[in-house]
Amino acid sequence: MRSALPAILLLSAGALAARPKTPPACNLDNAGLELPAGFCATLFAEQVGPVRHLITLSNGDLIAAVGGAQGGVLVLRDTNGDGRADITRRFGPGGGNGLFWQDGWLYFATSTEVLRWPWRPGQLEPDGDPEKIIEDLPNDGNHTTKSLAIGSDRALYVSIGSATNSCQEEDRSAGSKGLDPCTELDTRAGVWRFSAERQHQHQADGTRWATGLRNAVALAAEPGSGRLFVAVHGRDQLAANWNFSDSVSAEVPAEEFAEIHQGSDLGWPYCYYDPLQQRKVMAPEYGGDGKTPGRCADKQVPLIGFPGHWGPMAIAFYDGKLFPKAYRGGAFLAFHGSWNRAPLPQAGYRIVFVPFKKGQPHGQYQTFAVMKGSPTGLRASGVAVSPDGALFIGSDQQRRIWRVVPSK
Repeated sequence: MRSALPAILLLSAGALAARPKTPPACNLDNAGLELPAGFCATLFAEQVGPVRHLITLSNGDLIAAVGGAQGGVLVLRDTNGDGRADITRRFGPGGGNGLFWQDGWLYFATSTEVLRWPWRPGQLEPDGDPEKIIEDLPNDGNHTTKSLAIGSDRALYVSIGSATNSCQEEDRSAGSKGLDPCTELDTRAGVWRFSAERQHQHQADGTRWATGLRNAVALAAEPGSGRLFVAVHGRDQLAANWNFSDSVSAEVPAEEFAEIHQGSDLGWPYCYYDPLQQRKVMAPEYGGDGKTPGRCADKQVPLIGFPGHWGPMAIAFYDGKLFPKAYRGGAFLAFHGSWNRAPLPQAGYRIVFVPFKKGQPHGQYQTFAVMKGSPTGLRASGVAVSPDGALFIGSDQQRRIWRVVPSK
């Protein structure tokens, strides 16, 4: 028996060494994120470039739009379930922001075009060149990214940001009056509806669906209902150009979260939403004094007015079952952070969760993710929900994507 014992121990050690290791569910430090109790994160991918909007497919693949000249579409796949992508493929004609998948087609928006490829879940590369669904979209001025959604009517919706801050005679100039009417609204600062199938459309082939949206980078269709929601970058420089106090200019105007319908008008550039007064008021470029509603009294007010200059970038509705019930049906919003709050501290830089009840925001929103030890560290640019219920978070500045799941 004594002589057999070492052999048995060797056999046992060999069996243990050969057994596949079960990877940890999350990084011990949550890969740098600070999350609510009961959640943890893995670093799903890094050094992926300036990632923007994210979507997931039924097989679990994550697809990211990547900005910059070397950007495009990035496919990421985790084949061993360790919470980290081990297969990546990149393709496309250049950088972009918007993504959508429907009915076997993958849609991708550059700053001037909307392209699509036939795409079945499980593919890693396209089978050929893309179709051009929309081309020659405006690409000058302050806001050039395009965002995408497909609504309940199966039409394609495209957000086109404004060319200027507030449609002044001289953009971003102190005391410069606003153009009235603001002719930018004919082709900018709104959401346009197009056919999702017809090739070589131009902007004139579409219909302006909603207007007065200065820069609705965050655009999403609610799963199931197809209702369209936006979160809008509000205007800047109330202090620098119009002598508002620094404290008011830091918080005003709100970043507006709203449901949009045909004919929705949130009022830019004539109006903005003051979260301190909780109403729309006239912009100083159009004679406003920061208090008077005037021509803005009938403009659509937001469902939520987030603090000024947080920079909303993306919306993802939670339609999974992995998270606790309180999260189901609610919306995660990615905020990129601010630049126009100075000399007050900059803010934003987070993922926020908005609970919903009966199709509407209900109760208080809450911060869901920030960078640990750095209130301005997480420049969140994308968010998506996986078929298994995990939450993906992307940051263009960090060039990273995280995967968040419950820790228990």
